[in-house]
Amino acid sequence: MNTSIDSSSLTTALKQHIEEAIRAAGGWLAFDRFMELALYTPGLGYYANGVPKFGTMPQSGSDFVTAPELSPLFGWALAQQVREALDASDTNEVWEFGAGTGALAKQLLEALGSRIKRYTIVDLSGSLRARQQQTLAPFADQVVWADQLPDAIHGVIVGNEVLDAMPVKLVFRKGGEQDGVWNERGVVIAEDGSFAWSDRATELRPPADVSGPQDYLTELQPQGEAFIRTIGDRLKRGVAIFIDYGFPETEFFHPQRHMGTLVCHRAHQVDFDPLVDVGLKDITAHVNFTGTALAAQDAGLQVLGYTNQAHFLLNCGIAKEMETREQKQRSQAAKLVMEHEMGELFKVIMLGAGEPWIPMGFSHGDRTHRL
Repeated sequence: MNTSIDSSSLTTALKQHIEEAIRAAGGWLAFDRFMELALYTPGLGYYANGVPKFGTMPQSGSDFVTAPELSPLFGWALAQQVREALDASDTNEVWEFGAGTGALAKQLLEALGSRIKRYTIVDLSGSLRARQQQTLAPFADQVVWADQLPDAIHGVIVGNEVLDAMPVKLVFRKGGEQDGVWNERGVVIAEDGSFAWSDRATELRPPADVSGPQDYLTELQPQGEAFIRTIGDRLKRGVAIFIDYGFPETEFFHPQRHMGTLVCHRAHQVDFDPLVDVGLKDITAHVNFTGTALAAQDAGLQVLGYTNQAHFLLNCGIAKEMETREQKQRSQAAKLVMEHEMGELFKVIMLGAGEPWIPMGFSHGDRTHRL
């Protein structure tokens, strides 16, 4: 079967589906709804279709690499923190959101063994679920998949590169308009049938003032923050650990970040146009971790720690473990902590139900005070 024909057919069907949604909305669709359809429409959206996504090289058909795909030591180090959290909360269950290929689940299960009684995966993608089941076949007696959350969760929740895939709203201010005139950016159907941007006045505002004479485009993350509040409502005992690229609010809404953070990934290349090739590339935005922390606190959770990925993994013992591995594995793992690779851009936030405590991953270099 010709993959290019499959891709063309897929994006054509998804484009028609989104066009119907735009017409049903009166001709203008808010970008967060467009992003949701582009990523999650059953069978057609980027995360819901069968096109390859994860891998270390574009030759394999992948679009990007995640930390567990890059090095198994990522999961090994995270497992040390998960073990401590399970012990501290006297629980034995792990929940993972957006498990991708199942690589992180495999690494955690290999490292923790019977310490995990049940490993529950929540993933919207049927095609990825099938791949996860194949990857995790040796742990079939421990792993289950859930379509909805229970009223109460006791254990450890993990999410690697989950928050960045939550649909975002786009707001835009024309340069020099310091009187608070903001527009929400949405999508319309152009005369030639393509998707096009269209702005309309809105009461939405960034949570921080943005100064300067330049045009300013940025993202608001109501869906991601609502997800965190849901986690806070359900997590009765234990912790939630989220790892993603992003910034605290003061950096996220910095005047110099005037083009926002929204990007697309395809074949390990970055572009800035989510309106073309819908369904065939990832659409993502950096995380405002201050908003994440505030949403967690609103839901009754404690912020147990916030730091960059390098500090977190080093605190969890990755450097010593690297010494026991072959050179190739050491080189790959080094990218997880190097500042110019994943070490600084990626952050780790840990949220807890109950009394606060200091987890090992934040024993040095904690940045909670910067949120």
